[in-house]
Amino acid sequence: MPDPIDWGLALPYYLAALAFGYFLGSVPFGLIITRLAGTEDIRSIGSRSIGATNVLRTGRKSLAVLTLLADTLKGTIAVLVALQWGPDAGILAGFGAFIGHLAPVWLKFKGGKGVATYIGVLLGIFWPAALGFCAIWLLVAAVTRYSSLSGLIASAATPALLAAFGQWQAMELFTVLTLLVYVRHWANIRRLIGGEETKIGAS
Repeated sequence: MPDPIDWGLALPYYLAALAFGYFLGSVPFGLIITRLAGTEDIRSIGSRSIGATNVLRTGRKSLAVLTLLADTLKGTIAVLVALQWGPDAGILAGFGAFIGHLAPVWLKFKGGKGVATYIGVLLGIFWPAALGFCAIWLLVAAVTRYSSLSGLIASAATPALLAAFGQWQAMELFTVLTLLVYVRHWANIRRLIGGEETKIGAS
């Protein structure tokens, strides 16, 4: 039987992991990158999101790629750093990074939709599932050309992928994160149902 957690010792580490993840996740790379490049404020165009898909609407593919990488890696780095204090700390840091991206305090809690950071957290916690996510995303995108639908289907499949590998703690985390992805994509879901969602490559 495993030893019980000494909360007096563990709690400060858990809170630090959660705070560190949130701080790192809350960095609005999409906004920073586009401002440095001299483009218009991405919060005034398209979906008004700070994520890579909306950055792509500026017409600058290189900026969208940089945003995608930065938003992904901030989730991965948060997890990998916190894992030095154990798997529970890694899970909490990943959760914090995802929430930080969705609701950054610096932008009055108006952040991105979370898919890139979701992948980054998944990559840090269990990389084979991240490969599965990307494979599903690419397949759905190739067939439908809907970025939002690709993210929704891939995220829905992720808890099942983790369960298949016996990653039960990660499965619990990503069940919660998947629900949050769906909440953040509610407007996209309505447009998909109504046949009004913008396809990849469309203006």
